[in-house]
Amino acid sequence: MSAARGTATGGGKAPGGERLFIGGEWVAPDDGHYDVIDPATEEVVGRAPEASRAQVAEAVTAAREAFESWSRTAPEERAALLGRAAEVMRREFVPYAELAQAETGATTATARGMQVGVSLARFQRYARGALEPVETALPPQVNEAGPMGKAGIFGALAVRRPVGVVTCITSYNNPWANAAGKVAPALAMGNTVVVKPAPQDPLSVYRMAEALAEAGAPPGVVNVVTGARPEVGEAAVAADGVDMVSFTGSTAVGQKIAEECGRGMKRQLMELGGKGAALVFDDADLETAVAAVGTTFSFYSGQICTAPTRVLAQRGIHDRLVAGLARYAERLTVGDPRDPGTVVGPVISAAHRDRIEAYAELAEKEGARLVTGGRRPPTERGFYVAPTLFADCTNAMRAVREEIFGPVVVVVPFDDEEEGIALANDSDYGLLDYVFSADVARAFRVAGRLRAGGVGINTVGRNMEAPFGGFKRSGVGRDVGSYALHAYSETQSIVWPG
Repeated sequence: MSAARGTATGGGKAPGGERLFIGGEWVAPDDGHYDVIDPATEEVVGRAPEASRAQVAEAVTAAREAFESWSRTAPEERAALLGRAAEVMRREFVPYAELAQAETGATTATARGMQVGVSLARFQRYARGALEPVETALPPQVNEAGPMGKAGIFGALAVRRPVGVVTCITSYNNPWANAAGKVAPALAMGNTVVVKPAPQDPLSVYRMAEALAEAGAPPGVVNVVTGARPEVGEAAVAADGVDMVSFTGSTAVGQKIAEECGRGMKRQLMELGGKGAALVFDDADLETAVAAVGTTFSFYSGQICTAPTRVLAQRGIHDRLVAGLARYAERLTVGDPRDPGTVVGPVISAAHRDRIEAYAELAEKEGARLVTGGRRPPTERGFYVAPTLFADCTNAMRAVREEIFGPVVVVVPFDDEEEGIALANDSDYGLLDYVFSADVARAFRVAGRLRAGGVGINTVGRNMEAPFGGFKRSGVGRDVGSYALHAYSETQSIVWPG
């Protein structure tokens, strides 16, 4: 190793979260540190380590060496480890949530319920998942005598095996839940992992590593490397010892990762961008539709790929829907996420705030009508964006076609079912779409024609056992529930004579 080490045995903690976690030890970074900024206060939350390429290689080597023994552990042992880690998260729930809030700017309810709470639930889910059967018996086959041998009856099994070393690159909007959704099923299946968190909020992932270390994770099974420079993530993808890359983030970055994976024939699981269409028909319950679309303004301040940011409104209810969304947005309290009354917190950074504001300006230049928002809230500190609504939009506008990833909703009118479906499918993305209609038969009919990995009917809620992933440029593969266990495994066939 190129850097000084500190032991992580017995649940040892990284001093100030300022060391990498490699091979079961806390390692001083070769390339110094960088500041992690609270989006609400613009103050420094902590200092994150900047790994060198050599240290990323060391993390991959540690994971490679640990794979041989970890992949052969009993499922019960893997289940117990994940369960113990979940108990550490439960014990440290409040400080973990406070750190997540400081790093991401999430409201208290979101940091607790949707970040650390979801992470805890996912570790518990995959503690059970480690015990799910991995064998599928196939029907016996009768073979006649021939060049391949004597006649006989041949049995067969399809068995899921761990892929190997998985590089997990996580998103900034939810450092706890997103990392847990990769690490927990990967470990449950017997893989080892190298985690590269988003540079904006990596400290929470080190707390996850601490929880796993305290739970007894063998050295090298979990490794965490961070860095603000793109070279860290590039090295974690390109390393020869990596068998699979699991990535959540932008489509542009996903395409670069896919190119690198193609060169090495590495497995991929990619959850990329989204521009979810919400088709609201004339017979829809407008209160339900407004509340559902309104989550774009409030949930993670619109920084979520599943948000219904692109509303397609049938003309009979168009004006009432726009008015309802405007009233909803204007009632939302924007401000300090630690204040219990706050609904909309900041976005992740000044650069991202500027990007969202640039899209709002572009929408007006393209001819969209600004209904509400579009201007920076009058706050002294923090990276805030007012909930923003545009009407009179067309599918040709960049603000309608491109992922803004903020509290911005655009509304496009349509006349009939066929036009609504055509507009919804006229997109590079296909992650989650939504249909709002009192006619359930029509809603299911329309859902079947939408080119999206998931469709919500009269809801933006999710079933956490349903497969999650996208069509088109929204991703490759599916995870969540048992589908994640399949995503982090390879299928091996075993055949024998009866």
